[in-house]
Amino acid sequence: MRKGVDRSRLRGATAFAILAAMDERTETISVDGVERQVTSSDEWHGALEALRVKEKELTRAHDALAAERRRGPWMRVQRDYNFEGENGPKSLVDLFAGRRQLIVYHHMLKPADPAPCPGCGMVGDQIPHLSHLEQRDTTLVFVSRAPIAEIGAFKKRMGWNVPWLQTTDTFNADFDVTGGFGLNVFYRDGESVYRTYFTTGRGVETLGTIWTFLDLTPLGRQEQWESSPEGTPQTPPYRWWRLHDQYE
Repeated sequence: MRKGVDRSRLRGATAFAILAAMDERTETISVDGVERQVTSSDEWHGALEALRVKEKELTRAHDALAAERRRGPWMRVQRDYNFEGENGPKSLVDLFAGRRQLIVYHHMLKPADPAPCPGCGMVGDQIPHLSHLEQRDTTLVFVSRAPIAEIGAFKKRMGWNVPWLQTTDTFNADFDVTGGFGLNVFYRDGESVYRTYFTTGRGVETLGTIWTFLDLTPLGRQEQWESSPEGTPQTPPYRWWRLHDQYE
């Protein structure tokens, strides 16, 4: 019996119709050539509740993995790197834009690219409004081997606002991106820069929300419910959230 339904209060034809619908058994139908199970309301909600248990287990597993990632070892970046931006040359420290955390997506756009990577294009299409990341001391940029003029033209075509720079040295190869795509995370302490995380392949396919990006960083979401190393700055959840045009 579905929770919240009191049979004693149901009367007449309406009651009969509701109860009959709730008590009918599962049937198998074919929709667009695929077999589907059609069930009663009770059975549908029961299946959903069983699935929800597994979803919550997965959420907790993601939280535990992010906590482990925040406690992972760092690697000191031993040299500087050069980039070309829309307004001239930039160093690796410059890419942080004064913030402590930097997420770099290595987009596969190459010089005179006749067929830009559609997978990288989908990543670009799902980038969130950057102001939310910036409120958590995090900068997100794209880098590519294509000349900055070609980057600018393609960025305009796609309607993207993410900062995008040309790599002019061995930055990609030095951080495990050799011919494909990838994502690196860095942390800045003054002029010292550390590499904290890297992923590629299916590791980037779930990215696109503020939370999935912040979960890759050493500071995380910086909310008090998170398990993070002692001393990590944290605030109450929800309190820092704003519409993207309301941040100071």
